Amino acid sequence: MNWDALRSVLGGVNRHSTSIGKVWLSVLFIFRIMILVVAAEKVWGDEQSQFVCNTKQPGCENVCYDYFFPVSHIRLWCLQLIFVSTPALLVAMHVAHKNEEAKEKDIEKLKLQKVRISGALWWTYTSSIFFRLLFEAGFMYMFYFLYGGYQMPRLVKCDTSPCPNTVDCFISRPTEKTVFTIFMIGVSLVCILLNMTELLYLIIKACIRHF
Repeated sequence: MNWDALRSVLGGVNRHSTSIGKVWLSVLFIFRIMILVVAAEKVWGDEQSQFVCNTKQPGCENVCYDYFFPVSHIRLWCLQLIFVSTPALLVAMHVAHKNEEAKEKDIEKLKLQKVRISGALWWTYTSSIFFRLLFEAGFMYMFYFLYGGYQMPRLVKCDTSPCPNTVDCFISRPTEKTVFTIFMIGVSLVCILLNMTELLYLIIKACIRHF
């Protein structure tokens, strides 16, 4: 995946974000995108090749791996980042539309300065935060539902066909993967807190302007 392209687009959104939104983008870049690019592949690179079951029955290991890991952690985190980042692109599109309007009207000063978050842009911005919250919470629940929790077990028991009986399967580096998973979940919680704070900030600010 081309993370540089995503960073470039979201970097444009950063100019028109609140101070809390800038912190959220920094957390997204440093503690999620960078960690995935630098460390995730090394941590989970052997997840299937080192998944070993105490049987030589052909196909048993593959079926058991698919049962306990229906979706790769890395792919699910990448999918989460795409969904969480997409609402911010709506803000970038809205700002680009306003800039085009300013260009057509030859309002050069308006085209170069930061766009104020008010009117229709306020609704677009707050809606993007709301959907970010939904996606973050949805993916956290999905992780818990798919893997039965956030802790990586050392041993799992599998009796799925074509395994001849209940076999023991061993996961490589479970402690390291547990620490990494908890770290990523913790960052998701921080992002949820930042999004809730920014949403509350925008609502309070709009109420103050109105009254």
